[in-house]
Amino acid sequence: MASGMRGHGHDVEIWRPRPVLSKIPVTGIMKKWLGYIDQYVIFSSWLFFKTNFTTDKRLYVVSDQALGLWIPLIRNKAHIIHCHDFLALKSAKGQIRDNKVGLTGKLYQKLILKGFSKGENFVSVSKNTQQELTGILNKNPTSNNYVYNGINALFQVGHTMKARKKVGHQIGRSLDKGYILHVGGNQFYKNRKGVIKIYSKWRETSNLELPLILIGTPPTTEVLRVQNESNFRSDIIFCSGLDDEMVKFAYQGATLFLFPSLAEGFGWPIAEAMACGCPVVTTNEAPMNEVGGEAAIYIQNTKDFDTLDAWAQKASEKVAFFLKKSPQEIDFIKQEGLKNVERFDSAKTISRLNELYVKAYHLKYG
Repeated sequence: MASGMRGHGHDVEIWRPRPVLSKIPVTGIMKKWLGYIDQYVIFSSWLFFKTNFTTDKRLYVVSDQALGLWIPLIRNKAHIIHCHDFLALKSAKGQIRDNKVGLTGKLYQKLILKGFSKGENFVSVSKNTQQELTGILNKNPTSNNYVYNGINALFQVGHTMKARKKVGHQIGRSLDKGYILHVGGNQFYKNRKGVIKIYSKWRETSNLELPLILIGTPPTTEVLRVQNESNFRSDIIFCSGLDDEMVKFAYQGATLFLFPSLAEGFGWPIAEAMACGCPVVTTNEAPMNEVGGEAAIYIQNTKDFDTLDAWAQKASEKVAFFLKKSPQEIDFIKQEGLKNVERFDSAKTISRLNELYVKAYHLKYG
């Protein structure tokens, strides 16, 4: 984003908390608290003096509403706040049953909300996030817009078999016949356990023996437990520490991208997979269906079912339905995906953000 704004002729400075006390060679809870002092005492003091004792006319771009604790310091300056998702805030309010939050977490989110609520100009990554922001704020802000993320140009269509060989070499297994792919971490909303259950239900009724590859952080004990319960555990493969180039190959070689996320701010992997020519199965709920448009295959959210197994059974039928399609039908889905992701062009994103930044600046300074 900084590079894009410089490309539009703006001078850009990036301000962030720096390690000061946290550089002291201590460990454990002391290290953690020194980090808090760096952020909320030292950096806050620096920011106060930097913003309140200057005549410079600047636009302050807050890269995430989670930085709300600092927004009161620049509320009277020209500013714009980026909003990604409100999952942590909604969890703290008890609105997401699958993610319990402790007392300190609730207090922290309350302070963040109090902070960013003092802002006046907002830009969200999706219509869904924009609508959620409208429901959260107890006022009508000066501006409330959304701008879709732009896809990294790295993600594009490639040679399927070459990609499969590269990924197969990476994991030490032949993938010439294809595989089902998931990209995501262990966050509750990524629904890794659900991915494994869908896959297992599908394998129980299919003659195909495509493996499942899950790319992301190493699995938790709970995720490993679900893997071990599967009759197809040996075909469920976790891959961690891959660079973007290898992730691109994983998309390019996949037979299907399975992304049954419970919630997102935007849903990067959906767009990335489509940009690489990979068909997508994802949840029929915003913002997943906002990003997937008419090009994705949709399944219901888990909340519509009494048990995760019942949901997985129904979702697996959509996977089976797709994998029975003809090559011509699959190619059509791929082409629709490529058309769909034209909406997420990085140059368009930067250009639109530039317009909103300039507008926020002039609203304050004329």
